[in-house]
Amino acid sequence: MDRVSNLPDEVRGHILSFLPAKHIALTSVLSKSWLNLWKLVPNLDIDDSEFLHPEEGKAERHEIRQSFVDFVDNVLALQGDSPIDKFSLKCITGVHPDHVNRWICNVLQRGVSDLDLFIDYSLEDIEEDEDMLPQEMFVSRTLVKLKIRSDRCVDWWCGKGGTFLPMLKSLYIDSDLILWGKMKRFLHSFPVLEELRMANMEWTASDETVSSASLRKLSILGTGCEDYVNPKSISFDTPSLLYLNYSDLVAEDYPLVKMGKLCEARINLIVKDDQIKRVREPNNDLLEGDVVLQFGNVVKLMNGIQNIQTLYLTADTLEVFSLCCESMPVFNNLKTLGIKSDEGRGWQAVPALLRNCPHLEFLIIEGLLHYVTDKCGDACDCISREDKGRSLTSCPVKKLEIQGFRGTMREINMIEHFLRSFKCLKEMGIFAEENGPTNFENPGAFEYVEKILKLYNELSSCDVYFLVWGYMRRKWTAQ
Repeated sequence: MDRVSNLPDEVRGHILSFLPAKHIALTSVLSKSWLNLWKLVPNLDIDDSEFLHPEEGKAERHEIRQSFVDFVDNVLALQGDSPIDKFSLKCITGVHPDHVNRWICNVLQRGVSDLDLFIDYSLEDIEEDEDMLPQEMFVSRTLVKLKIRSDRCVDWWCGKGGTFLPMLKSLYIDSDLILWGKMKRFLHSFPVLEELRMANMEWTASDETVSSASLRKLSILGTGCEDYVNPKSISFDTPSLLYLNYSDLVAEDYPLVKMGKLCEARINLIVKDDQIKRVREPNNDLLEGDVVLQFGNVVKLMNGIQNIQTLYLTADTLEVFSLCCESMPVFNNLKTLGIKSDEGRGWQAVPALLRNCPHLEFLIIEGLLHYVTDKCGDACDCISREDKGRSLTSCPVKKLEIQGFRGTMREINMIEHFLRSFKCLKEMGIFAEENGPTNFENPGAFEYVEKILKLYNELSSCDVYFLVWGYMRRKWTAQ
């Protein structure tokens, strides 16, 4: 301890900044030289669960909650008006919002640049039409990074003159629901924003535009609830964007997609079950006026990201793409493609995707089992046909990774089909399903599958390997 105590105060204050506030407080009793180091700690991490231990029922006692409030008040009072860089506050056990807002205002006045909030209030503590967060936060001129998590609604205060955070570069909001007004006006508040993540959001208008010249990383994760209607149109005017994670009900149109620098995208176009049934109708003329006929406009989204290098698609997205297979763009720069399968969703779009990726090197398939249609046979062996596997033979993929392998004969047959059809394949990794049901629970099934896959490895020029976590292997072979 003597060696640490002899370090300069600034160095000791920096060391303390990596500890939770409760632990920092304990150091003040070491000696007089540690007593005033609070003022030199640039980062504060306050977690009410360390004090209240809700699993023990302490949070239900008023005096215990009050002791936590007193502790935070004392910490901030000891620091006075000293500058602060980062303030992390986790407060989810019933502390009144007035206290929380007072603490937030304190660090805002001291020029905090990184604010991380995980807050939740009881219903009786929130008055109707009351702003949950202080208005000062929405006009801060020092915030560079802002993270808000809540189990309730985050209502972004707009004010008469609008919000404005001129230094903000990273914004993360994850709550039960996010309300922010029109997206274009919302983004106008952040002139230098580079990273935006909004989870459980809902568009407030049927026609929205995501417009930002500075944005480089964007995650839009809609609720995807059955009760919500599909947006009329969604546009992206983000010329500097490098990464996109877009998950929402598919829009009827994508009139503008400006993402010329995009490198990686993860796209989940959510489709309702009744819409899937209508998409698969043999005679789409019967659907005149139906919203699903507009889903083919998703090709405009794909045209806007066709220079991408890495692309991940969900099972719902593949179903939507079945409406625009003939107009799918060519992805000349795409090196890595990942697709997720579902037994209730089809592979109709997979052949078109593979044919339009002339430089694909790495293919990831999360789950081989999918809904069988007469249009997926070009990529798999579900249906016997003369041109079976045609899209695979022309695909230059060198590495294939299969995740969520359940050990069924249908999957084993598909693996054999891939080995025969992918002419450039050098490596195939097969990863066993760890969470869901598999055939490996049946006595002898694991050893049988392992034997077949070893045989495939011996007979093929491709390196085939089967990976299983040790505890799963022990579980399946012990039966």
